[in-house]
Amino acid sequence: MYELSREFRFDAAHTLQRTVDVEPSRRIHGHSYRAEVVVRGHPDPQTGMIIDLSLFDKALEEARDGLDHRFLDEISDLGPTTIENLSSWIWRKLAPVCPNLWRVTVRRDSDTGACSFYGSESL
Repeated sequence: MYELSREFRFDAAHTLQRTVDVEPSRRIHGHSYRAEVVVRGHPDPQTGMIIDLSLFDKALEEARDGLDHRFLDEISDLGPTTIENLSSWIWRKLAPVCPNLWRVTVRRDSDTGACSFYGSESL
């Protein structure tokens, strides 16, 4: 079994409705994010690849383009603009073209936290 990962970065603004740090969260603010996407599986015997890297990179660029320098509150299928929802949104964008998708992890550069999503057919 092999795992192959790629990362992409994006910068975006959002607001967040919450009960702690209410005022700063409700104001428009931004973050620099890093998304790590992992595919897992056995290489195809003919190509020697889990996934063709050019197809993988193209899919990542399309997901990145949907988030980078955007106001996340305006992305209709994202929901509340949390790193949980960002990781599942990226999954939903990549899953149709990345059949061996295993994990999507989103991190903010401003803190040490991260959220990983392992997928579900119900999303």
